[in-house]
Amino acid sequence: MALALTPATARVLDRYAVYGSLSLDASTAEVTLDSLLEIDWRAIFVPQNSLIEPIIRGTIMYLGILAMLRLVLRRQVGGIGTADVLVVVLIAEVAGNSIAPNEQSVVEGILLVATILFWSYLIEWLQFRFPGFQRLMRDPKLKLIDNGRMLRRNMRREFVTSQELMAQVREKGLEDCSRVKSAYLEADGSISIIEGEH
Repeated sequence: MALALTPATARVLDRYAVYGSLSLDASTAEVTLDSLLEIDWRAIFVPQNSLIEPIIRGTIMYLGILAMLRLVLRRQVGGIGTADVLVVVLIAEVAGNSIAPNEQSVVEGILLVATILFWSYLIEWLQFRFPGFQRLMRDPKLKLIDNGRMLRRNMRREFVTSQELMAQVREKGLEDCSRVKSAYLEADGSISIIEGEH
């Protein structure tokens, strides 16, 4: 495909020395745009691998990383669930690979994202439907303060320092833990504090 240029446009292009990159023929003042408009539609939409492969890969990655994250301290996750962190990270990775050329087709990327979302939904549904499965996936709350006394053994188990715990107590407006009836490390990693009677 050739685009005819006016002599003024040809002079501007000549001034900025773009002849080489746009394949400009100075004698006819034409720019070939084939190289600029080439799109490999086949690479975008036609999968390079079997369609079952992304499903198997997504399943293995999701379940494998979920199992590893369950072994990590729950405090590291913060206020959102482990499965939520996993979904965000995996979808970002898969989408990035699908967007970049020469990585994987868009169809494969969409199939991987769908597989990740399927497993996330299924695990949430199983936790809701079966309490035993929920206990397997979520840690029970852990008591850190009992009637104003810090439970050092439980704190060591989750690597909660007394400074971190006291910071949470102060955020509740209390000066020391003697005024705390109980404090718990919740399943999502947050610390809840129940104030004692004055």
